[in-house]
Amino acid sequence: MKKPAKISNAVIKRLPRYRRYLNELRRKGVDKISSNEFSRLIGYTASQIRQDLNNFGGFGQQGYGYSVEGLYNEISAILGLDKSYKMVVVGAGNLGRAIVNHTYYHKAGFVVEGIFEVNEKIIGEKINGVEVMNYEGLVEFVEENGIDIGIICTTKDVAQEVADKLCFAGVRGLWNFASVDIETPSHVAVENVHISDSLHSLAYHMNKNNEGKSDN
Repeated sequence: MKKPAKISNAVIKRLPRYRRYLNELRRKGVDKISSNEFSRLIGYTASQIRQDLNNFGGFGQQGYGYSVEGLYNEISAILGLDKSYKMVVVGAGNLGRAIVNHTYYHKAGFVVEGIFEVNEKIIGEKINGVEVMNYEGLVEFVEENGIDIGIICTTKDVAQEVADKLCFAGVRGLWNFASVDIETPSHVAVENVHISDSLHSLAYHMNKNNEGKSDN
């Protein structure tokens, strides 16, 4: 696999979509697919697909196309999905519970090892078999268990403090669902997820589709 020098975030964000569609093709028993066939399936142009994959070596064969299984495995490796990750969730509210209960993360190698809360009424409870622990023990738990990813499901006013603790404890990545962008040291990757942004984009596209239409 060719190691790229610098890949744009736009390309990286398309890779999980490629992988998801390839996985469906695997389930259906499809062995190979051309860039044109993939284009019709996924909605990107064949040129875009080839350009994206060429950043990592291409993987296609002239006159054959792409091996579905091979490309799926290559993209999995590029995304780091050929290994498992230990995670902790900070905040056991509705969103935190939903993430813990989502069995997909276990299937994909993302395993929740602990949940942390400040609400004493919740501490000691188990969510999908994972114990809710006192937030005061977060740093020690992360250090002792080699946690890779911290998932922040707190209010925005404490999100940066939580992020700082997780970074200090040694996580390599943060998945932040608090409604504020957090800052991390350069060696800690962060994905700030704003669910409302997606909803607002949907509203835009809905209204754009209605442009030019008059009420009867």
